[in-house]
Amino acid sequence: MTFIKICGITSAQDALEVASLGADMIGLVLGQSSRRISREMACEITAALRGLNSHPAVAGVFVNEDPQTINEIALGCRLDMVQLSGDESWDFCSEIAYPVIKAVHVTPSMPSGEIIGNIKRGLEQAKRPVLCLLDSKDDDRYGGTGRSFSREIAREVSAAFPVIIAGGLSPDNVGRLISSVRPLGVDVSSGVETGGRKDMAKIRAFAKIVRSLEDPADENRDFIEKYLLKGEQNVTR
Repeated sequence: MTFIKICGITSAQDALEVASLGADMIGLVLGQSSRRISREMACEITAALRGLNSHPAVAGVFVNEDPQTINEIALGCRLDMVQLSGDESWDFCSEIAYPVIKAVHVTPSMPSGEIIGNIKRGLEQAKRPVLCLLDSKDDDRYGGTGRSFSREIAREVSAAFPVIIAGGLSPDNVGRLISSVRPLGVDVSSGVETGGRKDMAKIRAFAKIVRSLEDPADENRDFIEKYLLKGEQNVTR
């Protein structure tokens, strides 16, 4: 199973539609971004999803916010996870009272060995389970750039750690990425939008391609369940 995360959801209606299309997680951007939503909207979205018999996990995406504020928002909005997408240190993760996804920003000049070493040291510093998300970064934006990075880097890092891959994904290329990289999960935002809004036809196509490549013997489901529901899974292969 390859985990599907649809990020940048901005309304309860979109969240419910995305849930019906089989997303495993949705991301609500509560940090600096063109897709940023208010706390009130985040609460409206989580309330709508919790009315379903089964619903995607909900991650709040934060950028360089203080931990007390993050924990307060996560509690008030009934988030399932916190995604740190800024310059937060690995030590910072221990101050978050929820399961953590930490963005690892990849630049074109960064070799895979350096990324792997940084993640290994970071997980030791964090002193708790942390799920890593590889994403591109430019000078002005933390993720959500719509830009991809070297798939060779993605493959080498994914072989060392269970990671979610973001950056430049779309229905046109996600199948090739999964076949070559075999990540724990994939995260998409702008690649399933039209005119800056989520396009349900594109999300349906994206999810269909990901599910068509599932391996019944894949152990990712156990990993995801243990991490999301219990926060007990070590995040090294």
